[in-house]
Amino acid sequence: MRILGIETSCDETGIAVYDSEKGLLANELFSQIKLHQQYGGVVPELASREHIKWTNPLLESALQNSNTPLDDIDLIAYTAGPGLKGCLLVGTTFARSLAYSLDKPSLSVNHIEAHLLAPMMEAPELRFPFLGLLISGGHTMMVHAKEIGNYELLGTTLDDAVGEAFDKTAKLMGLPYPGGPEIESLAKKGIVGKFDFPRPLKNKKNCDFSFSGLKTHILQTWNKAEQTDQIKADIALELQHTVVDCLQSRLQNAIEQTKATSVVVSGGVTANQFIRTSLEDFGSKAGLAIYYPSKNFCTDNGAMIAYAGYLKYAANQLCDLEGEVRARWPLSET
Repeated sequence: MRILGIETSCDETGIAVYDSEKGLLANELFSQIKLHQQYGGVVPELASREHIKWTNPLLESALQNSNTPLDDIDLIAYTAGPGLKGCLLVGTTFARSLAYSLDKPSLSVNHIEAHLLAPMMEAPELRFPFLGLLISGGHTMMVHAKEIGNYELLGTTLDDAVGEAFDKTAKLMGLPYPGGPEIESLAKKGIVGKFDFPRPLKNKKNCDFSFSGLKTHILQTWNKAEQTDQIKADIALELQHTVVDCLQSRLQNAIEQTKATSVVVSGGVTANQFIRTSLEDFGSKAGLAIYYPSKNFCTDNGAMIAYAGYLKYAANQLCDLEGEVRARWPLSET
């Protein structure tokens, strides 16, 4: 069967075609980064308007590049949450209208679940159960994925997401949005040991995260510093080291709790090569198999929605919110 995936949860418009036998046939994506850079973050109303502008052209490109007539689509999967409500409404309305006109089934997808499942698209040896560590600009959570549709939340952020810590640190130092790539680039010029940031909750025997105190500490450090380019690089490097230490300590707790041997690390922050390499080293020493999506599947995209839609459909988990969108949508309710 062929599945059309539609993603419009925030500032990326993604349309993809996935074939259950041939795999991913097309993955079209339009990023709104340049639009939102001038505002230092995503402006919801502008994001919604861009989704309206790009959904149909991307659909046409996906169908053409996959050599798929519209009538050959068997299922339409779309992101219904979590995300920005106006953006979600664009994709939901588009998907359900298309499904109605074609007389084809549609399926509501939780894009957090799609992030967790994305590595399976490229690593068929990955099997349930596994630990899922989601790190992005809006979410940070540890999940015990027991089987498709059965997820136990082991821990989440008590305040800010890890990606938010990167973005706000970058903004503090006068770097452009999004901050993650800027921090990663700067950190390569940093000197190890110039700073020593606190590791929030590191010694707690749970799987929760906290990054607001870290941001406050960085603010105080920056205000007291000379604010040179080298200081920026040193702060960026120590931020990466601190985040990795926090992620590893939470992973260790989760492993002890679940006895898991496989870990999926997904979300936009996993595009950071320093974090990927550090967690791979951690996994190697701990005897864990660490799985990541390819970097082009780290941020929100239509491919993961199409693939998640296929898995949910094959498992007879036909979630249909009937046009409702959920800005907050717990995994336990998928």
